[in-house]
Amino acid sequence: MATAGKVIKCKAAVLWELNKPFSVEEVEVAPPKANEVRVKIVATGICRSDDHVINGSLLAPLPIILGHEAAGIVESVGEGVTSVKPGDKVIPLFTPQCRQCKVCKHPNGNLCSQNDLNGSKGTLKDGTTRFTCRGKPIHHFLGTSTFSEYTVVDEMSIVKIDSSAPLEKICLIGCGFSTGYGSAVKVAKVTPGSTCVVFGLGGVGLSVVIGCKSAGASRIIGVDINKDKFAKAKEVGATECISPLDYKKPIQDVLIEMTQNGVDFSFEVIGRLDTMTAALLCCNDAFGVCVIVGVPPNAQNLSFNPMLLLTGRTWKGAVFGGFKSKDEVPKLVSDVIAQKLKLDPLITHASSLDKINEGFDMLRAGKSIRTVMTM
Repeated sequence: MATAGKVIKCKAAVLWELNKPFSVEEVEVAPPKANEVRVKIVATGICRSDDHVINGSLLAPLPIILGHEAAGIVESVGEGVTSVKPGDKVIPLFTPQCRQCKVCKHPNGNLCSQNDLNGSKGTLKDGTTRFTCRGKPIHHFLGTSTFSEYTVVDEMSIVKIDSSAPLEKICLIGCGFSTGYGSAVKVAKVTPGSTCVVFGLGGVGLSVVIGCKSAGASRIIGVDINKDKFAKAKEVGATECISPLDYKKPIQDVLIEMTQNGVDFSFEVIGRLDTMTAALLCCNDAFGVCVIVGVPPNAQNLSFNPMLLLTGRTWKGAVFGGFKSKDEVPKLVSDVIAQKLKLDPLITHASSLDKINEGFDMLRAGKSIRTVMTM
């Protein structure tokens, strides 16, 4: 492309301070260095994990360009890049796959040791950034930074997808859908005929519901204090929905009574310590499996009686639904194209980068499931 090797000026949403609105600015995006790829972002979703950075519960260095759930087209590549070329449709991967580390080589692990989740540096692999705004370097987020018309990612953090993929829908594979769906089918390994409960019915929670249904669960209970989400949850597979505000007793006690000694599988998709505790307690004490999906508050800990696990419960978690990103994202995209998986029910609003703050306001108010911004 004509822009290859040149600095690109474009629009991006910059977060300068915690708990402040984004500022849509003109930024400079440097060309990719060796083993890097510059991408024109076509569509990007607004995810709760981005909001966790804004409110400080997920630590990241500022100023920063957030965004990690997107799809786009390769604009140019740096020296040594072999897996993608200009013009390819791609999904940036906030969970990279270097294929060299111990985790990548392990059959059951997917949190590549090159990830930027554990102690975020806010840079690419070489320790530097490709963004500049007002003469200042701007940090990257999880190696993706998709709230920008153009971004640069390491080759390990991007994957080519089918050229027929509708990018304004398929962007959800970059985080929300894969995280929820994988938590059910890959992490928990939900079994046919089982009973499941999902705490939190946002975009990721609904994706867990879809995963439970596809795995053959016979009873899927949605839990949320926002009853406006119940209809959508039932549309994608929940068999019933309840609100903790309707009961005087703890919600885990309600669920244990409803299911005769506890559920087979439970999922916490909110990121609160109290609901994480409830999700563990409502599992059957002999064989229940509880999966933590929501991002927990920074620097807060849970304490519990180990007997809760000794009796037979399993408590686990995973990032990105346990999927090895470069290996498995193309397969998920193919399943969407083949209509084996449906993303349309999750997308409630379409917007643009200029209206990013309104999109986050709707998310916080519980008025949207997924807002997708097209560039």
